[in-house]
Amino acid sequence: MKNRIAVIVSSLILLSACDYLDKAPLDLISDNDVWNDEALVEAYLSNSYYEMAYFANESLGSNWDGDVFFPCFAVNHVSDECMSQWRDWGDALRWYNYKFGNLKIQGGLLEWWGYGPIRKLNTFIEKLPETPLNDDLKRVRTAEARFLRAFSYFAMVKRYGGVPLITKAQSADDPEEELFRPRAKEEAVYDFVIKEIDEFANDLPETSDNSDLGRATRYAALALKCRAALYAGSIAQFGSVRIEGVVGIPAERANAYYQIAYDAGMQIVNGGKHALYKADEDKATNFRNIFLVKNNPEVIFAKRHNDVNGDHGQGGGNGWCVDFFQCPRPQGWNRGNLDGAYLELIEEFEYTDGRSGKLDRNAIQTGLWSTDELWKDKDPRFFATFYTQNTPWKGSKVEYYKGILLPDGSIQTNDSYEGILANGDQDVDGTCFGMLKYLDESHDNMAGTNSAWSTSSQDWQIFRMAEVYLNMSEAAFESGRIAEALEAINTVRERAGIAPLTSIDREKIRRERKVELAFEGHRYWDVRRWRTAVTDLSREFSGLRYVLDYNSYKAGELKYKLIVIDQIDGAVNKPLFREENYYLPITLNRTANNPKLVENPGYQ
Repeated sequence: MKNRIAVIVSSLILLSACDYLDKAPLDLISDNDVWNDEALVEAYLSNSYYEMAYFANESLGSNWDGDVFFPCFAVNHVSDECMSQWRDWGDALRWYNYKFGNLKIQGGLLEWWGYGPIRKLNTFIEKLPETPLNDDLKRVRTAEARFLRAFSYFAMVKRYGGVPLITKAQSADDPEEELFRPRAKEEAVYDFVIKEIDEFANDLPETSDNSDLGRATRYAALALKCRAALYAGSIAQFGSVRIEGVVGIPAERANAYYQIAYDAGMQIVNGGKHALYKADEDKATNFRNIFLVKNNPEVIFAKRHNDVNGDHGQGGGNGWCVDFFQCPRPQGWNRGNLDGAYLELIEEFEYTDGRSGKLDRNAIQTGLWSTDELWKDKDPRFFATFYTQNTPWKGSKVEYYKGILLPDGSIQTNDSYEGILANGDQDVDGTCFGMLKYLDESHDNMAGTNSAWSTSSQDWQIFRMAEVYLNMSEAAFESGRIAEALEAINTVRERAGIAPLTSIDREKIRRERKVELAFEGHRYWDVRRWRTAVTDLSREFSGLRYVLDYNSYKAGELKYKLIVIDQIDGAVNKPLFREENYYLPITLNRTANNPKLVENPGYQ
């Protein structure tokens, strides 16, 4: 109990709510004290929110294992969105290396085995009726705890398939059959999540006031239901049932899950409390501001951040590292641009009239191009999601060019020529694309110590309206409701400033998700649930090189010779996603601790 109270105290300090500390010495706070003190009861649930590590883009935990460091970008690096460009830093490569067929029975990628937090939530749900909170608050807090528990099971089932369903607090003296539970069927875990939400959603408030920002609402619960049901429908449709249903869902259940997903999305839409963000006339600016304007109407549920250092909670801070790790240079460590977006992702962004964004790679490597010519009429979301050569940044422009094309046709790649540096100031050996989404241009990225790099204040958006519309579009399409699918996807495209679709198919829906939700932690899970990852992630990817043309520069034009760089991850490192990787391994450690846990297929 003392260890638990210590954690609660730490969380309360982080949340600036530690007025109860004068009530008793730390080592004298008992279990009875917790459930008889309103402040401690509230602190207990606040700590449960804090323990939901996956809220930080699937990271492993808090502090060094959370969003103040590299783990919150791991899910990007193992997808087909980007590579990790800090190639000489072990922690930056640790999860990226799983991309190359290295996920084995030992695990280690995107782990979250959440039974510690679930036990605390079970305890809270059981103990809350005995506490001094008023009945209305008890009802809301119980619903919040059930939301966190349901989300915890969703976080595990999408990783491992079926897991033990434990809904009561276990004690060390419980019978062995209670302590060592077998894995439930994957179908049963998804059904539990959906049924739980049906039971508690109406006990949650529709919106959060300023004192409760970051807590679950009714529409956050419905967004979880919408996402979870969509995942279950995909697994039923595209997966296969193995280990007697511990992994996989019977195909005949797909349409029912899709209907649940669509209906949950419609409840959010019809509720009128959330809507697509449309405050800015310029479409690119508008898209950027979805992630920069706090508490905007598109945000359904977010992990809250402030601009105080989040490194080990110093100063009670809750900042994170997105600006310092992802910004263009100048940057305090002369780095930034951690996520190097692949050229293949760039090509998924269409033109505003709906033309394919695929580049003619032979044509662009012939002649000279200005960046205006290269990206003319591109989907506005392209300019809000990426930075590349000549992207405006902090009163200047990003410089990715590598080499100068001299008048004699040769390329100089070192020193300078006629006073012009041979290389730009960015990571010119990467993909030459960086992640602009979420970046705050006003952030000071030049401080080179940990007193400054984890100070980004942008809230991480866990659920937003655009995802809900895209979930609805996919669910409607896969269950044969073409008109509804087309309407939902075009709602997103209209906001983006791109031509509406006149027809729809599976490929178009999946491309729209890839574009709209880039770098938001969806892509890796999407290709897993669609069972396309073996193809989509087992391929080589590309980057782009800009070579500055001297004659154009002297003429005041700025044109570039373009070179497509194949095998950008390296000729030796070839991305590989194995069939067994559709589920993460339970791992030898867990199966040794509980012999009733059968390992997932393919791991030995």
